[in-house]
Amino acid sequence: MIRIEESEADGVYQLKAELPGVDPDKDVTISLDDGVLTVRAERSEEKKDKQRSEFRYGSFTRSVRLPAGVREEDVTAAYAQGVLTVRAPIGETEKPARKIEITHGS
Repeated sequence: MIRIEESEADGVYQLKAELPGVDPDKDVTISLDDGVLTVRAERSEEKKDKQRSEFRYGSFTRSVRLPAGVREEDVTAAYAQGVLTVRAPIGETEKPARKIEITHGS
């Protein structure tokens, strides 16, 4: 499973995901569908020395529901030092209450 950290500050939702040992251009896919952010990653790593070889591989997926009001068209992602950071600005989340008129039947 992909380990994540979520936070919200100054009108921006931020998700950080630990993805060491991956190439973000080839091995990571981020999608956004109906308010759900999904991060998919594949890792394949091989180490060899004179006596033995060792490899790790696998695919990982993590989905989170974004907060209400996130402007999906403004979501950005960056990768540095094994950490993927996704930032999503949050717009208006409060809608004014609407009064419903009551009609009288005959």
